[in-house]
Amino acid sequence: MKLLKKIRWILAVISIIMVTLLFLDFSGTAAHWFGWMAKIQFLPAVLAFNVVVIIGLVVATLIFGRLYCSIICPLGIMQDGFAWLGKKSKKNRYSYSKPLNVLRYVMLGVMILAIVLGLGFIVALLAPYSAYGRIAQSLFAPVWQWGNNLLASWAEAHDSYAFYGVDVWMRGSITLVVALTTLLILGFLAWRNGRTYCNTICPVGTVLGFLSRYSLLKPVIDTSKCNSCGLCARNCKAACINSKEHTIDYSRCVTCFDCIGKCHKGAISYRRGIKVSEAAVPASETKSVDGSRRSFLALTATVAASAALRAQEKTVDGGLAVIEDKKIPDRKTKIVPPGAKSIRNLTSHCTACQLCVSACPNGVLRPSTDLDSLMQPESSYERGYCRPECTRCSDVCPAGAIQPISAADKSSIQIGHAVWVKANCVPLTDGVECGNCARHCPVGAITMVPSDNSEDSSPKIPVVNVERCIGCGACENLCPARPFSAIYVEGHEVHRTI
Repeated sequence: MKLLKKIRWILAVISIIMVTLLFLDFSGTAAHWFGWMAKIQFLPAVLAFNVVVIIGLVVATLIFGRLYCSIICPLGIMQDGFAWLGKKSKKNRYSYSKPLNVLRYVMLGVMILAIVLGLGFIVALLAPYSAYGRIAQSLFAPVWQWGNNLLASWAEAHDSYAFYGVDVWMRGSITLVVALTTLLILGFLAWRNGRTYCNTICPVGTVLGFLSRYSLLKPVIDTSKCNSCGLCARNCKAACINSKEHTIDYSRCVTCFDCIGKCHKGAISYRRGIKVSEAAVPASETKSVDGSRRSFLALTATVAASAALRAQEKTVDGGLAVIEDKKIPDRKTKIVPPGAKSIRNLTSHCTACQLCVSACPNGVLRPSTDLDSLMQPESSYERGYCRPECTRCSDVCPAGAIQPISAADKSSIQIGHAVWVKANCVPLTDGVECGNCARHCPVGAITMVPSDNSEDSSPKIPVVNVERCIGCGACENLCPARPFSAIYVEGHEVHRTI
């Protein structure tokens, strides 16, 4: 039976490596191979209405218990790593504790209401996969990129081009603080008490915990072999084994198999368990379990009834002249990426995992600082523009917030329109020819015309064909005016096809 623990550990390590690479990779290859790992995460699958994945996870939980929390969920696996470090400092550190069912179902209710009401920032803070995504994108990715740049420098010194340098960009101060705080709090809790977060706060853990009560396979205590030594309980990071009463709270058990490996009498085995009843739960907790069950069913019915650090700009032009940083214009409507369909669709489906932010190769996407869409992606064009041939964000989104689109589709989706600002335009302010915006517009929506209709020789200024513009931001990004571009993109609430 100890083999089960080894197999689980191997699968968990492989799983978290694949998910982490999705956020670290800057070449775009990891998404091709491991993108499915993001799509099988529970909450993104629910928000994307991915019925196949949802049914698969439910069936797997009803058969094997909460293996999802130990093998698939990256935040759960990360906590296991901290818990393992805690065991190194002190063995047999855990003890049985009564379930905090009221807190668990209240947090689940908060999550459900946040989804129904479209409060994306609450969903972002509670979603386990999203929490890990922000940790990987904000904390791990910069370290990975710095390491890559060191290798690139070393390779260049040895006349090798096996590596190439990349810009290290900390995308958002709020996201960074939230990610660091999450890592420190969860790391400490897991190091000290094991799976506290998973069994008190995590809404996904609560849902799967309810289902795992009825799982076919589960750890079962053989009372004829058990000598009540309590070793299993002192090694249960879920604090769900009551060794005195020989019971296991299967709603909190994450099927890690630690108890099986620690039992010297072979009194615990992973096999077909008895039907959950009052006999399987301490009498003192029966009333609490029944209340939690009613709460869960009520909340489920509710669901069924409802259908940054600022951009770090480059400060030199070819290493020859220092130029002023370009500033973000004051947009009346924010810009969301093609495939999002509308701002409302993105905010109602996005879990703010930031996978699209990590995947964007052009420096366009960054976490929002607005409360109604906190840490969800939005577009801005100070570092680059949304290239018509790039569909990376729509390829990786697991929650349906950004729908898959083709390059041909993208070229016809209008996410905003360009607005000319006369006071900033170089031909008028400096008396020089420009036309950068018109030359680089990929859809030919900008035309240069004389500023004075009566004089053909007057400085030429841009005129925007709003019906043709797709809002890609090439004009805004490549405009030489500083600190504000003479042309910028105003977002659209609802995207349309032109």
